[in-house]
Amino acid sequence: MIEKALMISWLLLLFQEPVFVEETIDDKIEIGYGLAIGDVDGDRKPDILLADKKQFVWYRNGDWKRFVMVDNLTASDNVCIAARDIDGDGKVEVAVGAQWNPSETTDTARSGSVHILIRPKDPTQRWQPVKLHHEPTVHRMKWVKIAPDKFQLIVLPLHGKGNKDGQGTGVNVIAFDVPSRFEGKWNYRYIDQELHMTHNLDVVPGGAAETVYVAGREGVKMFTMKSGRWTSEWAIHNNSFGELRAGNIKGKTFLTGIEPMHGNVLSVYVDNVRSELTNELKQGHAIATADLMKSGSDQVVVGWREPDASGKTGIKLFVFDGDRWVDHWIDDNGIACEDLVVHDLDGDGRRDIIAAGRSSHNLKIYWNKN
Repeated sequence: MIEKALMISWLLLLFQEPVFVEETIDDKIEIGYGLAIGDVDGDRKPDILLADKKQFVWYRNGDWKRFVMVDNLTASDNVCIAARDIDGDGKVEVAVGAQWNPSETTDTARSGSVHILIRPKDPTQRWQPVKLHHEPTVHRMKWVKIAPDKFQLIVLPLHGKGNKDGQGTGVNVIAFDVPSRFEGKWNYRYIDQELHMTHNLDVVPGGAAETVYVAGREGVKMFTMKSGRWTSEWAIHNNSFGELRAGNIKGKTFLTGIEPMHGNVLSVYVDNVRSELTNELKQGHAIATADLMKSGSDQVVVGWREPDASGKTGIKLFVFDGDRWVDHWIDDNGIACEDLVVHDLDGDGRRDIIAAGRSSHNLKIYWNKN
């Protein structure tokens, strides 16, 4: 009887068309390189933070008014942002990466930057940037819990220093220790130098310390904290990845990614068994996992930024029906997706999708009505 009930629920899920109501909150962004979610102003509501071409901004939950944190931080573009409450005061700490110059892998003055943003008394005013150590081609960053009430900032360049066309020195994956005062000295160490062309990373909760997955040309490495030190092992080897996220299906962890970097294939790995969900993406560049359909397992959300064979950009949701993955449109040609995240923005217990469009120049919320 239990198996029959589960089968019926999977069939209902298969034929249930996901319901998301889209809202454009900004139709004038320039590129929308990276998104983060967190409470900026301390009102206990999650706000949206965006790394745009020349500005780091945040949008206030409710009226979605836009506030500039930093303007023209470096000569080249901004590229990434990380936001998380790491000191327990209910408001996010913010780190950013800029000076995006992926073809320059040697000169630290002309490529890459890492800054911590110091919060003003009024967060709607400009924030003070504090420069940290950086490597050329800084591309992604995340706050990671390494012990109860203790965090590091993990920073991921695209290339190794002096690397050319993905050849040569591996990428220095950088871990910054958080000082007692943000304006103080940020000590750092390299926790890996094996991967090349590392495009993204994911942070997975669990226990006292979180697990980090890093995706690169050689595959996916899993980093865990043991006895105060990062250790790593291959999660997937010899398959090239760009985007990557971990999820859960029927109680099992799965990894899903876009292959290769800026690629056309969306894949899922469960127990090291690979399934190809689609090979029709064009410049796949955004991915998330969450149980948006209340099925008990996660679905995969994927976005791409250039017109595919049918001439469309957009976002799709892939739902596992117990036997195969079924795709549903979330945005049919209304966004050229550069980045997306999922979060419950309105406190109704359902996670919403937030996405930034590159050539479409828009920032959208897809309100979850499932």
